[in-house]
Amino acid sequence: MHKRLFSLALLLICSFGANSQPDRWQQKVKYTMQVDMNVQTNRFTGKQKLEYWNNSPDTLDRVFYHLYFNAFQPGSMMDTRSRRQGTITVGRGADWDMRVRDRIQKLKPEETGYQKILALRMNGKPQEFTMDETILEVRLSRPILPRTKVVFEMEFEAQVPLQIRRSGRDNPSSRVRYSMSQWYPKICEYDYEGWHPTPYVGREFYGVWGDFDVSIRIDKNYILGGTGYLQNAAQIGYGYEQPGTKVTRPAGDKLTWRFLAPNVHDFMWAADPDYIHKTRKVRDSLTLHLLYKPTNASAAEWEKVLDDAERALPFIEKNFGPYPYKQFSFIHGGDGGMEYPMSTLLIGPGAWLHEWLHNWYYGILGTNESLYGWMDEGFTTYAEDKVMAFLENNPGFAMEGTYRGYQSLAKSGREEPLSTHADHFNTNAAYGAAVYSKGGVFVEQLGYITGAGVRDQILLNYYQQWKFKHPNATDFIRVAEKTSGMKLDWYKEYWIHTTKTIDYAIDSLWEEGGKTKIRLQRIGLMPMPVDLQLSFRDGSKELHYIPMNLMYGSKPVEDSTIPRISYTPWKWTHPTYTIETSRRLTDIQVAEIDASQRMADIDRKNNKLELKW
Repeated sequence: MHKRLFSLALLLICSFGANSQPDRWQQKVKYTMQVDMNVQTNRFTGKQKLEYWNNSPDTLDRVFYHLYFNAFQPGSMMDTRSRRQGTITVGRGADWDMRVRDRIQKLKPEETGYQKILALRMNGKPQEFTMDETILEVRLSRPILPRTKVVFEMEFEAQVPLQIRRSGRDNPSSRVRYSMSQWYPKICEYDYEGWHPTPYVGREFYGVWGDFDVSIRIDKNYILGGTGYLQNAAQIGYGYEQPGTKVTRPAGDKLTWRFLAPNVHDFMWAADPDYIHKTRKVRDSLTLHLLYKPTNASAAEWEKVLDDAERALPFIEKNFGPYPYKQFSFIHGGDGGMEYPMSTLLIGPGAWLHEWLHNWYYGILGTNESLYGWMDEGFTTYAEDKVMAFLENNPGFAMEGTYRGYQSLAKSGREEPLSTHADHFNTNAAYGAAVYSKGGVFVEQLGYITGAGVRDQILLNYYQQWKFKHPNATDFIRVAEKTSGMKLDWYKEYWIHTTKTIDYAIDSLWEEGGKTKIRLQRIGLMPMPVDLQLSFRDGSKELHYIPMNLMYGSKPVEDSTIPRISYTPWKWTHPTYTIETSRRLTDIQVAEIDASQRMADIDRKNNKLELKW
């Protein structure tokens, strides 16, 4: 080849390679399902067509499905694990999940749950499969090549269990007939870490992004709600029809409800003959639905959810990103709250905000909840605290309760690293406090490190970059680093991968050379930047800011009304650091480390010194 042509060809190849580097690949699915529910036997039959795009660079010789209902059988992993937790004493009682306890062991045959696969074909050819409780393993007759698509066709039947956890029927408190979550054979996620055939022991979920076309045939007097847009509202009615539309239901004892749900990773529905269905059009592109029974809360309490949701939505979207779908449904269920795309199940109206906010941190930012439960529950806890403060017009520290939860865990002796797999925590108590409280503190405390305004921009940039994808902890930290201009990997390593705690103290004060010196001490094993606020007898204040050396940066001034004096970074290996002020010692009234309360110091008694002259 001519030298010039060779150089041009090489340039084009390199250019193509650089420009063709994609974002991290992820699989894609399209489910088409038809199910027929028998409300007398609580069983249903189903047909599922699953179009599966292998967007990975790997050849797949097998696939896995979740069969969640099989957890609700005596002796299952969920049952055995739950009964084991009942033998552990935590605080004043057993470490039960109070919803599960030992109830699965006591289920009668007609009360258990199951999913049975009757037939399975890939591209028209029968496939061999084995079932291990809640996981179906399919050994493929031909492998799925990289960047190709196959079609699986499945016939299955299932029995809806008595309400135990998330899925089920006939909760005696809410008296909702069917809460249909984790109800269909669901293909497991395959990502850059390989397959995730996680048995259903009790924790959270991980699913493939795609489209759902679901038709549900059920007795005509049942009212449904859930994920997706109802396609045949004029045949269904029950408040779904457009105003002025004449509802014409087909003959027969049953109706078929058809829902389409684009770009989601799960599908939930619920059904009851006595649901009250209310709607609220909050803008041209979004309608809120509420389906409830006034059994364990009043109608007024339930319908206030729509008022509060409409008021909260602009604040939520401003801080966490736009809601991308055309509907959301708040649905009274048998357990919960529990979040699903475009919908939530609620045992009562009190949890509506937390579960709705999961549609950002779970529904749109689809982390692997088994590995990163704190990115799901913790980010949602942070958002809930912030939105609730807005709704209640509360100017105080919104996350005070969340910080108390973490500090109690840190002092309990039960804490395990946040990087622990959700099912592998030794106690339910430690899991809950870790992912909700310590996970929530992660976000608020990030604002202490970067500045609250920068942290707010980090969350918006994170949403924009990773929506409809599967981000992990490193992905979030990289967004935070690029937005803040700081190195933050140390924060992730300490806060997520260890149980080391923060404890700073004011060690001593003295005058020297006409200035006041203040020595600070790091007692805890986790280093942090330090804000030291001095309040003087004349009412003035100074903020002394010491970055931590691993940050390689400083946060911007957050409060321009208080003069800030910045220092060279505090090396994480050094136990003490001395600052100084030009004011006399007798001028100081209060010296306080982190007056904002955002640093999760486990012993705040040594953070504040009041001088009474």
